[in-house]
Amino acid sequence: MLAAFSNLSKDVRQYMLVTFNYWNFTVTDGALRMLVVLHFHQLGYTPLQIASLFLFYEFFGVVTNLIGGWLGAKLGLNRTMNIGLAMQVVALLMLAVPSVHLTVPWVMLAQALSGIAKDLNKMSAKSAIKTLVPGDRQGALYKWIAILTGSKNALKGAGFFVGGFLLATVGFKGAVIAMAAVLFVVLVMSLTWLEKDMGKAKAKIKFSHIFSKSSSINILSAARMFLFGARDVWFVVALPIYMGQVFGWDHTLVGGFLAVWVIGYGFVQGFAPRITGKARGVVPDGKAALGWAGLLSVITAAVAFGVQTGWQPEITIVIGLLIFGAVFAVNSSLHSYLIVSYAKDDGVSLDVGFYYMANAMGRLIGTILSGWIYQTSGLAACLWVSFAFLAITTLISIRLPAHPKTQVAS
Repeated sequence: MLAAFSNLSKDVRQYMLVTFNYWNFTVTDGALRMLVVLHFHQLGYTPLQIASLFLFYEFFGVVTNLIGGWLGAKLGLNRTMNIGLAMQVVALLMLAVPSVHLTVPWVMLAQALSGIAKDLNKMSAKSAIKTLVPGDRQGALYKWIAILTGSKNALKGAGFFVGGFLLATVGFKGAVIAMAAVLFVVLVMSLTWLEKDMGKAKAKIKFSHIFSKSSSINILSAARMFLFGARDVWFVVALPIYMGQVFGWDHTLVGGFLAVWVIGYGFVQGFAPRITGKARGVVPDGKAALGWAGLLSVITAAVAFGVQTGWQPEITIVIGLLIFGAVFAVNSSLHSYLIVSYAKDDGVSLDVGFYYMANAMGRLIGTILSGWIYQTSGLAACLWVSFAFLAITTLISIRLPAHPKTQVAS
């Protein structure tokens, strides 16, 4: 097996290593989120209190993406990826203390480290692909970005299931220790084999460069912020608690269903290039992003209406969530391709980091609103806010640049 790996081209080996790192990190990230939501709900925390546990996770994700892109260009993407892995190990071990010490400030601090770690890892992985695919092969770039993003989300879904399963079998402490041990092994492998100067900018990088000067990237970043706010305002806190309270589902069933949803979402992301036109020999542009955002807003309004009127809640939520997930996956994959396509080649992580800063800001807004709106007004209100965010995403996407249909090079 090692001989076959060594016979692959250098770029393919590096892509596989980056993806392997990203995959393992993603499983622990999804599992940890589900562990925290379910465990602290079991302890009697209100939805708003649970949302507050993720406040630093999302806030420091905003800061990390803004500064992390600069660090990646200055230090190299291998270093930012490895720093992210190490910080996640520390964050997990912080949560392995006796339950009496799991106070809100302590958990928020651990979540802050995890948020920094996650976005360093994601920014490094997404930026690395740009350095490994020639600039004239846009079809190949879209394909590899879609595979990386789709597989990541499929494994994040698997992480949801792992989190619910581990909580039910070995408990909260055993779960975080096991995940920390696995990630430590991955970190050692990454330190050994990942290329040392991957993604390091050739030109001198100033700190002021963290703010994008590209109108295309600024518009796409604004659309991304509202897109992910629309997802998290009902998905992060409100939905798993609603399933437990209203449907009477246990931890394993909630974690398992959300795992299946995110896994399916990831598979759709992986196939997004074919859905959006690669099979016809074209790559998508801003017009495609506009159309898919509009479709998602219509679907969300239909689900919100169904929940508000009380029509077959389980059918509405389950079927509606599956349709929402499929269309959201295409939106997300389109955006992930467009940002890497728009980004400049030298110091790619600067543009990608700025874009994912907006992504993290959307998650932060969505997470806070998810706990607050659900606690005060219920799931239907969360869904109507999601619809409003998607309507804004659609309006912003009108200004995304359209380009002539481009032949796919793969």
